[in-house]
Amino acid sequence: MSDAGRSIAEGYTRTAVALHWVTVAFITSGFGLGQYMADLPLSPIKLRLFSYHKWIGVTIFLLTVCRLLWRVFHPAPPLPERMRAWERRAAKASHFILYVLMLIIPVTGWLMSSAHGFQTVYLGIVPLPDLIEKNKETAKLLETVHSMLNKGLLLLVLGHASAALKHHFI
Repeated sequence: MSDAGRSIAEGYTRTAVALHWVTVAFITSGFGLGQYMADLPLSPIKLRLFSYHKWIGVTIFLLTVCRLLWRVFHPAPPLPERMRAWERRAAKASHFILYVLMLIIPVTGWLMSSAHGFQTVYLGIVPLPDLIEKNKETAKLLETVHSMLNKGLLLLVLGHASAALKHHFI
């Protein structure tokens, strides 16, 4: 098989595995950066960190689109037959929710940035249009939504990692 072929018999393709781990790295760095910068006093450093955080969010969104497109042409391997029915349902539901969150969280960040009146300029080169008008109340609401969704993603990722470790070792 080609390099993009199955990494192990009946496993995920090398490309799917690479996209997964690159996404994990970006989510981890984006979450950590978001936690760090949120309470910093306004300064040039904080503004630069916000730009990096936005770039990470846009990249996660783009990686997720790539992952979904890859999955269309390279379906995930079937779940092990030994898994209980509830585990299969939980695995499918959690993967679905993970993908939804990886798309929605960057959009809420973009909306929040627009509502605060700060344009998102991807990698400092590509200006993205503001999605909504500047509005202080909407910005505050979107901050809460963005934060809560990220905390939900963190819990889901921890559950996903725990389940993966369980199935790998047990």
